[in-house]
Amino acid sequence: MGHNPTIGIRDFSGEVNFNPATLEGNGFHLAIRAASLTVEDDISDKDRREIERMMNEQIIEINRYPEIVYDAPMVKIEKMGDSLYTATLEGSLSLHGVTQRLPVVARIAVFGSMLRASGNFTLNQSGYQIKPFSFAGGALKLRDELKFSFEMVAREQA
Repeated sequence: MGHNPTIGIRDFSGEVNFNPATLEGNGFHLAIRAASLTVEDDISDKDRREIERMMNEQIIEINRYPEIVYDAPMVKIEKMGDSLYTATLEGSLSLHGVTQRLPVVARIAVFGSMLRASGNFTLNQSGYQIKPFSFAGGALKLRDELKFSFEMVAREQA
């Protein structure tokens, strides 16, 4: 039986090119420092440290693969309402030394010079040559299919 821990991303940078007036979006780039992933669940500090150590050293292998990158040179944008949009990102995820196509759909709200995007997607760990994680003699085991949810805020740069 698999469990669904919540993993937070503490250090990332990115760029999005989006013009709400013309509905043009010609690129999205996100880089995540792999060592910044943390377990957000309500568990003991000892278990959290051990899970994070195993995740960093044995699963993601942060010394070999220090960065996780998502690039989407193609972004299709549709207006859904006043200041509301849907963006389909035709991108690729580079994780654990493997790059695979990974389309992502995001809901976007624009407030002046600020953009808020949210959505979700799934991926299989095995597709990135990652063995599903187990902890405490198999008491905690992740499924091969991982579900991700995100919410991001971007501000216009002059």
